[in-house]
Amino acid sequence: MEIRVGIANIGRELSFETDSSADEIRAAVADALESKSASVTFTDSKGSSYIVPTSGLAYVEIGTEESRRVGFVA
Repeated sequence: MEIRVGIANIGRELSFETDSSADEIRAAVADALESKSASVTFTDSKGSSYIVPTSGLAYVEIGTEESRRVGFVA
């Protein structure tokens, strides 16, 4: 699933693919914001980690969990 994270005062968004479910991502962001944690960590499908300061979070866009269809639909 694709995740896009907007960070305040930065022109580009952070975009990556992850194997985590949408509920896991929502829970991680909600927990970090509710506990007033300094940062939230995301892990992509290749194993790389991204640490984003919670004070700079503008938005988190969570893609769909469905796989993309290939070909034409009649």
